Amino acid sequence: MTAVLSTGIPKGLLVAAPRSGSGKTTVTLGLQRALARRGLAVRGVKNGPDYIDPAFHAAATGAPSVNLDSFAMDDATMDAIAAQALAGAEIVVGEGSMGLFDGVRGESGRTGASADLAAFFGWPVILVLDVSGHAQSAAAVALGCARLDPRITIAGVVLNQVASLRHRRLVEDGLSRIGIPVMGALARDGALALPERHLGLVQAHETADLEARLDALADTIEAGVDLDALLAAATSTRVPTDGSDATAIPPPGQRIALARDAAFSFVYPHHLAAWRAAGAEIVPFSPLADEPPPADCDVCWLPGGYPELHAGRLAAAERFRTGIHAFARTKPVHGECGGYMTLGRALTDAEGATYPMLDLLPMETSFAKRKFNLGYRIATLLRDGVLGEAGTRLVGHEFHYASIVTRDEARAHAFADLLDAEGSDLGSAGHRVGTVSGTFFHAIARR
Repeated sequence: MTAVLSTGIPKGLLVAAPRSGSGKTTVTLGLQRALARRGLAVRGVKNGPDYIDPAFHAAATGAPSVNLDSFAMDDATMDAIAAQALAGAEIVVGEGSMGLFDGVRGESGRTGASADLAAFFGWPVILVLDVSGHAQSAAAVALGCARLDPRITIAGVVLNQVASLRHRRLVEDGLSRIGIPVMGALARDGALALPERHLGLVQAHETADLEARLDALADTIEAGVDLDALLAAATSTRVPTDGSDATAIPPPGQRIALARDAAFSFVYPHHLAAWRAAGAEIVPFSPLADEPPPADCDVCWLPGGYPELHAGRLAAAERFRTGIHAFARTKPVHGECGGYMTLGRALTDAEGATYPMLDLLPMETSFAKRKFNLGYRIATLLRDGVLGEAGTRLVGHEFHYASIVTRDEARAHAFADLLDAEGSDLGSAGHRVGTVSGTFFHAIARR
């Protein structure tokens, strides 16, 4: 994997905010599409473990986007992913996660916070400020963001939820006192919001009139943001070093049968890119279309997604069920989160209806008994399998509301031992029975 971006080093910036819900995604997608419409080669990057936003970035820019994560990935892995993903780019518009400094407790640069990503790649921050409910006081928030971490630079702010011209002038009055430029302002407009469901935005491929929505966002950004000033603020991306020691997950097989449809779509783009770069072939199939995994593949991967929204169709997919049982008799099958739920005996949806699943792993899950699970997971594999040999340490992430209602607790069937981000013991997790394995956590990288 090349160490230097193929057509030079692109400039970049990171769109972030003091808190979630400030409008980062709206601004990011609008900027990406607006700059792409200028003819620039734009690339998106998402901080942290998010599956949904990179697909929107790809739609806005016409090029793949990736996740970069300072907690889950070491420097070599981030460099390797960036070197591949940003090749040919002229401008990188990254998107932060949560608040600018929100992450886990840990050493500087290793918290998973958006600020870590900006500091690592040398990108200035464009701060999105939701100014609803205050005016000059917004400057105090911006000043705190500018001074908390000396590694980063706040290049400017974009005001969101501006109520009137008078409101904007009051906010700008406060910001003028601290010397942070206002690069744009967006009025309150509920029509700009993208549809959401329980794990975030409705996925890009399910969003009606996505192209029209992206163009509308770009129109709004072009009207309300000084794109020339924003481009002038962007700085050269850190030159990636040799990625030969990267600790991304190696391909689980030469030909990988990958479930891919509305029920199974949560795959980190950097995995797919790394597997292809290593020579593996990814062969998609659709359980919702009652397709079995292709028999000439040597491993089957069921990623996360929304099986709870399609439990009836999955239960009725007889060719899928028969095919995956035949596949699992001789070849590995692995499921993450939604894929793990599908490999179990039964799944109860939000309305309380229970549907039979594949019955390849000894547990049942329920979306009716909701329990919020969110956080990094450090896993030590208990046996050899598709993710590595016994003893391999992985960093992953959980984000789900489903819960296990019955399970085989036998240690012999456990997949991995888990710690949280601060090293607290979470016990064993997941299942491994014969060739079949599954977990609620999504693997990000090796550690």
